[in-house]
Amino acid sequence: MPIWSYIIVALAAYLLGSIPTGYLVAKAKGIDIRTVGSGNIGATNAFRVLGKPAGIFVLLVDAAKGFASVYLGILICGRFSPGGLGVSGDRFFDHPDMFLERFAVLAGICAVLGHNYTCWLRFKGGKGIATTAGVYLALAPMALGIAFAVFIVTLVVTRYVSLSSILAAIALPVTVWVQQPQNYFLNIVTTALGALAIYKHRSNIQRLMNGTENRLGKKPAEASK
Repeated sequence: MPIWSYIIVALAAYLLGSIPTGYLVAKAKGIDIRTVGSGNIGATNAFRVLGKPAGIFVLLVDAAKGFASVYLGILICGRFSPGGLGVSGDRFFDHPDMFLERFAVLAGICAVLGHNYTCWLRFKGGKGIATTAGVYLALAPMALGIAFAVFIVTLVVTRYVSLSSILAAIALPVTVWVQQPQNYFLNIVTTALGALAIYKHRSNIQRLMNGTENRLGKKPAEASK
């Protein structure tokens, strides 16, 4: 497998993930989303600042970026590998030498990094929750389903989107490790992405500890960042 094929996958997935959906949607409405609400360009701030329709749109597009990036990796790998594409169990792909999985996971990583550190906004972006969800809808949909259930239950009980996202970011790698204990590459990558998601929520964690975090349905405090 030529090394430049990995570079193509990584670059293409990063650029796809780097599309700043929330920023562009807000800009179309004459708003710089980085200066209002929490200052984040992700779906949660879009919901609060732009309303439900725009928030849902941002959420879906950000998730689609992750999902499409995985399939971009699969298509490029299929172009350079003679093994072809198939369907296997909990995932949408199978390949005897694991090249296909490596390409798909690499694409997923780069899509999340592109969203979190977009080159179009001086490498400042979102927190990667929706994009990660899109990636794992393709890579491990059952594990994503469990993480999503954790997110929903936590949100219903606490009404904290940030806490729900953090617990989902913990549940996803734990579930992947349990479901696929021999797949060390996917497990390590998933753990790293979960840790990155928690790191991106560090300001939310501080506000949760201080009791100043905003609950769902309430306008964010002007000073919250």
